[in-house]
Amino acid sequence: MGLRNQVVVVTGASGGIGRATAEAFARKGCAVVLAARREEALEATAQECTRHRGARALVVPTDMTDAKAVDDLARRAVEEFGRIDVWVNNAAVNAFGRFEDVPLEDFRRVLDVNVMGYVHGARAALRAMRENGPGGRNGTGTLINISSIVGAVSQPYSHPYSMSKHAVQGLGQSLRQQLRVEGTKGIHVCTVMPATIDTPHFEHAANYTGRKVVAMPPVYSPERVAKAVVDLARHPRREVVVGPAGRALVRQSRMAPGLAERAMARQTDKGHLDHDEEAPATHGALHVPAPGEGAVHGGWHGRRRTAMRRTATVAALAGAAVTAGRRMSRGATAA
Repeated sequence: MGLRNQVVVVTGASGGIGRATAEAFARKGCAVVLAARREEALEATAQECTRHRGARALVVPTDMTDAKAVDDLARRAVEEFGRIDVWVNNAAVNAFGRFEDVPLEDFRRVLDVNVMGYVHGARAALRAMRENGPGGRNGTGTLINISSIVGAVSQPYSHPYSMSKHAVQGLGQSLRQQLRVEGTKGIHVCTVMPATIDTPHFEHAANYTGRKVVAMPPVYSPERVAKAVVDLARHPRREVVVGPAGRALVRQSRMAPGLAERAMARQTDKGHLDHDEEAPATHGALHVPAPGEGAVHGGWHGRRRTAMRRTATVAALAGAAVTAGRRMSRGATAA
């Protein structure tokens, strides 16, 4: 499907994956509607977008936890461009710490942004997309929810984030089921599960571990996720994992879930928290957005090779465990 002149709403467009995604759609000639809390950063994103083939950009500062504000975002998009073809739910925050150490106000904030923010976005998007069809029937459009590989295999130290991404997986599945039983064939719901991505996300996270949070290798570029999102707008699919290490881990979770849990726990403790640099407790950007013009990248380049070897080894062990289990099962049956 051609994307030129399609109208795309991107939440969390002030930086990271959201900003890279907005720019990727702009390069395809789409009109982009940019939402996040930081107006200054959104304006910077809009400037980058309008450099591409004269793409049009609309800035709408929005707190995704405010249902009315999200409805206003959808209304502004339709008033400006006439419809919404693609909606990308991407805005997300994180809080690191032992389960008992993360303040409840921060725990709730992560769930409010990452879960209820997606609920508000999905409701607004589906409402608008149902109006795209002839006579307002059936409708057309694509809702794309950015989840994470931790929606399949949780992590220690980021309990609310892992919970929220499992919820995003469930939201996508249940919405697809509802559209199917309703007979709505023109509206698609897709879920994207990135591995670790080089964005400012970790710098902006709340942190109560006492250690500096770093990007857990291997680290992939936000442009890689943006390409996956654009591809889904052309050819919708249920779920897409971005990054070979992520795909290996998701496969492990299905073949040998216990082994995948242990591998993730070990890798998170060794690779997600700096063992040499301490860090003071902070709310990060959970309640007040970070200042400045934002950025696509977080500066986490080069954290790949060792983790790739580790992931490949664990994947091989998982495969061997499953194969051994099947052989034992066949042997017991034969006996």
